[in-house]
Amino acid sequence: MATPRLRLPYGPDIPLGVPSTESLVAAGLNVWTKLVNGHLADLTPMPRDRLHTAPQTTVYRYRGANDRTQPPVLLVPPLAAPARCFDLRRGCSLVEHLVDGGRRTYLVDYGSIAFADRHLGLEHWIETVIPDAVRIAANDAGEPVHLAAWCLGGILALLALADQPDLPVASITLIASPFDVTAVPLVAPLRPVALLTGGRVGTVAYRAMGGAPAFLVKRMFQLSSVDKYVTKPLAILTHLDDRDFLAQIEAVDDFTANMLAYPGRTFGQLYHRFFRANDLAGGCLDIDGKRLSLDGITVPVLAIAGTGDTIAPVAAVHHVGTLLPKSPEVRLETAPGGHLGVLTGRGARRTTWALLDEWLDAHGSRAQHVHSKTTHGIREASSP
Repeated sequence: MATPRLRLPYGPDIPLGVPSTESLVAAGLNVWTKLVNGHLADLTPMPRDRLHTAPQTTVYRYRGANDRTQPPVLLVPPLAAPARCFDLRRGCSLVEHLVDGGRRTYLVDYGSIAFADRHLGLEHWIETVIPDAVRIAANDAGEPVHLAAWCLGGILALLALADQPDLPVASITLIASPFDVTAVPLVAPLRPVALLTGGRVGTVAYRAMGGAPAFLVKRMFQLSSVDKYVTKPLAILTHLDDRDFLAQIEAVDDFTANMLAYPGRTFGQLYHRFFRANDLAGGCLDIDGKRLSLDGITVPVLAIAGTGDTIAPVAAVHHVGTLLPKSPEVRLETAPGGHLGVLTGRGARRTTWALLDEWLDAHGSRAQHVHSKTTHGIREASSP
């Protein structure tokens, strides 16, 4: 007879039985290591070299990957989240995975956001930060780069290419990037209130704070998966013998504790244009006196959605497939995981990262897809 198990939203199911001797020994060792060392997760960053520094634009090249047959990759983080989302912990780091695979890997880091930066708007990232990072990485690599972006980073990357179509970009991979907020259960009920008030309540709040401060961003991120936070103590207690599981929770907690702020002007634009008006669902965005349209994007695009993501559900992410008529290929995929988990959860090692590897191998150079036919495919990656 199979051992009965308790299903929880956070982590593996809990076996409801007497633990084995091996489990007890492993649990004791994990507790001892935590008490002695203070941690189980190895948060040592992957070694890297700084190529460029400017306000909100530090570009790094990671060491150890010099295979010129592999396409170069530029990692683009969202605003308000630490750029280490791509390098969460050793053993569960997308950067480590790419470098170990011989891929030349770059990162743009926006750094911390201060109250003095409240004047910065989306146009700063779309017109300056991301284009500069792309050109620096491409110049160093000697060829166009493939962008891999998470959440808002993917949206900004597409808008930057819409604004400057001559950027040396070979392809774009979007991970958990929502393009239709009406498909996001967390925010859909709030939109009628914002529409009814003309967004005035939210406007007063973010102007008074100069944006969205780091502590508020942290709480919003936690509330997006409140069920996991409620059940986390029980999950930890019942998985004391699983070091990889405990290390992942530790790394995610550290990541969440270091959330950053949104600049006031940027947050205002996100609130009014993305949340209240849902402009991006139509594929266009009016910003800084000009209209940016995604229908001019002419590079291949891969969009991966997490099946357990409440911030960027599958429908919100895959909506981008309707907005890119000139892209030679738009591939829509799903993989297990929540908003962060689909990017760098333990299961992402065999799902999301495998999809990214396959995509990069298939689009190794820009020349390969100049005459490609547009395809729109949806497939779900298998659960580990």
